[in-house]
Amino acid sequence: MISIDTNLLIYAHRSALAEHRAARGALEQAIGNPRGCGVALFCLAEFWSVVTHPASAGRPSSSREASQFLAALIAAGLAVWAPGPGFAERLTQLATDLRVAGARIFDLQIALASFDNGANEIWTHDANFSAIPGLAVINPLSSK
Repeated sequence: MISIDTNLLIYAHRSALAEHRAARGALEQAIGNPRGCGVALFCLAEFWSVVTHPASAGRPSSSREASQFLAALIAAGLAVWAPGPGFAERLTQLATDLRVAGARIFDLQIALASFDNGANEIWTHDANFSAIPGLAVINPLSSK
């Protein structure tokens, strides 16, 4: 199953970005994949924070624009995943084991929530994404 990282949502939402077309294509491919796809609940909040921020590049999206974009993805088949039982303990243990520091903890929470929900790969444009064992990191925007 495929997990989608926040940056792909942002790129697909922002038509002025160079990655827009490729990100939209990647989302369409993931949603159409018979293995299924989803997004960690944390990504929705992160997406909202970026696209509605007053200092956002270009202009900030309105709450309605952000909401409609996410609703359309969910209606098309993108699942929204909550973390599993014991998440806090497992997150801090993994962060300790993997020596995760600073803001990389946010990647780790996305990875763990995705893994909890059956994802075996995460699609991201973040070359330094902090993944966990059993979750392959795929950049669907890279030229093959």
